[in-house]
Amino acid sequence: MPKRLPPLNALKAFESAARNLSFTRAADELFVTQAAVSHQIKTLENFLATKLFLRKNRSLLLTEEGQAYFAELREIFMHMQDATDRVLAMGAKGAITVATPPSYAAQWLVPKISQFTQANPSIDVRIKAVDLDEGFLDETVDVAVYYGKGHWPNLSSVKLHAEYLTPMCSPLLLNSNKPLDTLSDLKKHVLLHDGNRAVWKSWLKHFEVPNVNVNQGPMFSHTMLVLQAAALGQGIALSTTVLAKADVDSGRLICPFEEKVESRDAYYLVCHQAQSDNPKIQMFRDWMLSQIDTTEL
Repeated sequence: MPKRLPPLNALKAFESAARNLSFTRAADELFVTQAAVSHQIKTLENFLATKLFLRKNRSLLLTEEGQAYFAELREIFMHMQDATDRVLAMGAKGAITVATPPSYAAQWLVPKISQFTQANPSIDVRIKAVDLDEGFLDETVDVAVYYGKGHWPNLSSVKLHAEYLTPMCSPLLLNSNKPLDTLSDLKKHVLLHDGNRAVWKSWLKHFEVPNVNVNQGPMFSHTMLVLQAAALGQGIALSTTVLAKADVDSGRLICPFEEKVESRDAYYLVCHQAQSDNPKIQMFRDWMLSQIDTTEL
């Protein structure tokens, strides 16, 4: 049966106080009070039944036993730090699996991911384009992009983008015999639907646009398909500014109206709470946040 060891907090307090020869500087270094350091030293001295420090003329000195103990502990703490650094370095290497909705992967992540791999050649990125249920994160996935309100049990989340919905279409439609001067002109065009017809219905209701038949027009399972159909001139999509930005920037799509509505949901990068401090996850999270274009908002 292993022998009982002193409390780790007491050892940390002693190592810091002995190195600095000051309870005050040790307290600052450990983010505790001077009284707490003094208490930990007293605990250690009682455990060892040995006095470790001498106080003379407002100065702090190590006893002979304290000097010997500090020399041994200092080596141990250095080995612990080296071991910790090696494990952290290992954690920052290898592979990271990222799960995202297919449209987010295709429209936003994939065009940018080479920048991450160039900056972090030791990390292999594996992208899984899957339709995720809200709040679900498979154990084989390191991080995921979720679309929702940002609150999922046992998951750490950071907001990436806000979402704004606005009509988008090919510039070819502006040259047709059906103008798009006002929102009421939408009734003259085919509406393209992303998953369901409720989004168009809600958007039109928000701007009080009457007599637009939301029950017509094709329906697509993914946003990227809606955007492709719109770019080909097949109708007008009601899309999010984040996923359509590349198409808008290239001129394949235009936003004929200024009106837009902020979605109650947003894109979040999520991971298991227990993994939120993993170095490679932190690196990917920081990179993702650095890529957010504020003009998307």
